[in-house]
Amino acid sequence: MPTSELPPLAAIRVFEAAARHLSFTRAAAELGMTQAAVSYQIKILEERVGAPLFLRLPRQVKLTETGAGLAPAVSDAFEQLRVAYAGARGAGRATLVITTVLTFASNWLSRHLGSFQIANPDIAVRLDTTSRMVDFAREEVDVAIRSGTGEWPGVAAHLLFAADFTPMLGPKLAARVKTPADLLELTLLDAGDPWWRQWFTAAGLPIEALSGRPDTRLGSQAYEASAAMAGHGVAILTKAFYAAEIAEGRLVQPFDLVCGDGHGYWLAYPHARRNVPKIRAFRDWLLAEISAPPPGR
Repeated sequence: MPTSELPPLAAIRVFEAAARHLSFTRAAAELGMTQAAVSYQIKILEERVGAPLFLRLPRQVKLTETGAGLAPAVSDAFEQLRVAYAGARGAGRATLVITTVLTFASNWLSRHLGSFQIANPDIAVRLDTTSRMVDFAREEVDVAIRSGTGEWPGVAAHLLFAADFTPMLGPKLAARVKTPADLLELTLLDAGDPWWRQWFTAAGLPIEALSGRPDTRLGSQAYEASAAMAGHGVAILTKAFYAAEIAEGRLVQPFDLVCGDGHGYWLAYPHARRNVPKIRAFRDWLLAEISAPPPGR
């Protein structure tokens, strides 16, 4: 294609930022420009396209149908440029940055990650544990593992397993539990967690029995499971994280009743980066590892 048919790169760059933020002001801050300069570049691009790309509303902008059609292709193009540039600098496979929540990191990923590194010795791994959502466009993160529904714009998401839940406790306390109602005689770790209400409702118990309990919050399943194993109460946990503890008798699942709220744990990464070698290698390994049967089966 002759270069005369391409719009100015500066205008395309400004459009990508404005479309991502849906804000000329935030795009200007990211690019180190004035808002007037952003508006000017958008106007140049709209003149080249021959149609408005944004609806200018009071205190906000929205993409028009034309703008919404152009934005994904522009984002993909810039991502491919970033990937190509990183590869040219020799950084395409150097380090894989993974962000995930503490429970997944401590109770699953850390126990399995060694096999990925053995299979991919040329890929270093950096693990960041946080529950904060990340901005792939602005942060040095390759993949994220998060709980949710998997519906994130511009992101490829693969379901790893359902975030189901059921009560668990240490063996000494478990000896005192014969029926679901017996749990109400014990300390419920994070009694304000909505999972408790859902599970007790499914078990046929009145949720009013949960009222008036201390609103103690440990902030992570990993911490709640540790407290439960120490005999300090009953935790409501995702079984997939604690297969080893259950098999070893350190945690007991007293009832077969397992509930879910439609959420799951997902592997996520920018759709435009799906073919980056280090991301592809980790995705293929993780999906295979998750689906593999436990040892001994």
